Amino acid sequence: MSDPATHHIYLIPGLFGFAKLAGYDYFVHMEEALAERFADAGIPLRMDVIPTPPTASIPLRAVVVARHVSRTVGEGHGPIHLLGHSTGGLDSRLLLSAGQHLPLPDEELAWTRRVRSLTTVSCPHYGTPLAGYFTTVAGTRLLYALSLLTVTSLTLGKLPLTAFSGLVAAIGAIDEALGVDIHLIDQLTDRILAVVGERGRGEIHDYLEHVHDDRGGIIQLMPEVMELFDAAVDDNPAVRYGCVASAAPPPRPRRLLGVVTNPLSALGLAVYTTVYGVTSRADARYPYAAPDEQQERMLSLGFGRSIRPETVDGIVPTLSMLHRELLWCGDADHLDVVGHFEDGGLPRAHVDWLASGARFNRRDFGVMIDAISRFMLRD
Repeated sequence: MSDPATHHIYLIPGLFGFAKLAGYDYFVHMEEALAERFADAGIPLRMDVIPTPPTASIPLRAVVVARHVSRTVGEGHGPIHLLGHSTGGLDSRLLLSAGQHLPLPDEELAWTRRVRSLTTVSCPHYGTPLAGYFTTVAGTRLLYALSLLTVTSLTLGKLPLTAFSGLVAAIGAIDEALGVDIHLIDQLTDRILAVVGERGRGEIHDYLEHVHDDRGGIIQLMPEVMELFDAAVDDNPAVRYGCVASAAPPPRPRRLLGVVTNPLSALGLAVYTTVYGVTSRADARYPYAAPDEQQERMLSLGFGRSIRPETVDGIVPTLSMLHRELLWCGDADHLDVVGHFEDGGLPRAHVDWLASGARFNRRDFGVMIDAISRFMLRD
């Protein structure tokens, strides 16, 4: 039993996210960093990662979140903090809205009265053009590639590189305008599943099946659909809302592919090149946030350059991430901010998912976590 005043942090992954998969924890670096900050402040803390369906609809994911918290939070009056990465932030916003009509009894929502803060990290509050692209034939192929990259990049260090022999040249030949070849993905899938072990193979297979069977959440992230979400979902006045915003540099595939020797890094670069190009196509009919004074000041300090509708972190437009108080912003891709970035093989090494070239590092990650923890602990 936890102390009745114990703080509870629930971490909610975004699309393609998971709690644990093939021996890797999605939020492992965030968990460790937040635990350290709360310990330094002398605040008792419990943390939990909620295993939401990777690409299901926002309402379905929100129901999963509500039931998980209701089942695990226990008695007491300790504050609850929600932290949602990407779509995980939208799941949380829907749950906390007074106007939501989810198929949940009151007792499974009683815990929402204890929520003190919601932190959204690189969350598409105004949608992302990438969602619409994922509904096309080419986009479906890319969706599968991104799913595969998600579940394999994290375990590369545990896999023999011979599993990828013969694939480097093929990946390097991918046309930057076309995207990713589905036959290449099939080959890579077969080779990876052959060496991850029975348990890991089953987990990865189940994950990809979830992506194949339910992609409702992807359609809902289109900017024209998110316009309806924002019109219907209101903020809870008893909860503090904070956000983190990121932006990554445009890809330069022809130059970078010549120096990439890791096949998964090459696949990541090919995927990043395609998703960046699609995500940066802003539609003036469905504008993103107009920064307020506080946000404008923070954006200027954090980036040192003008942030335009075309500025993106590879997956989500930067201006789409703004919602209420801006806690931190800086150069990072969509997955760097969760702790998945290259750090030169230091102890408890961080693993990079996408070859964005954002140069986000441990110091940046620490500054971001400091801002998030201060926000959660604010009186």
